[in-house]
Amino acid sequence: MKREITCIGCPMGCLISAEVENGSILSMSGYTCPRGEIYAKQELTTPERAITTLIRCAGATPLSVKTASGVPKAKIPECLAAIHAAKVTLPVKEGQVVLHNVCGTGVDVVATRDISGSWLMVSG
Repeated sequence: MKREITCIGCPMGCLISAEVENGSILSMSGYTCPRGEIYAKQELTTPERAITTLIRCAGATPLSVKTASGVPKAKIPECLAAIHAAKVTLPVKEGQVVLHNVCGTGVDVVATRDISGSWLMVSG
């Protein structure tokens, strides 16, 4: 099956064409830099996405968080459910891990801003 994707590895935005069969790339063309080739191979075989969302804090407004790197696209709903079920006790510093190894992906969830309060405790 022929697949076309637009590369997001650099500002060029190359249109990459690939022939994919049974999850394997048979041929690929259109990328102009090594980042494009790497991006296309990952996107066509094992796509990942970063997650940004909110997590509950005891006695405070929700805290914005993100995954430290991409998680498998198929695991996004499971990861979101785990993040939304967790609760964080304050204080939290920007960049601090608030949930380790979300859903066994090996990816941590980190705070994107500071919130003051009492010491951090994570459940979930």
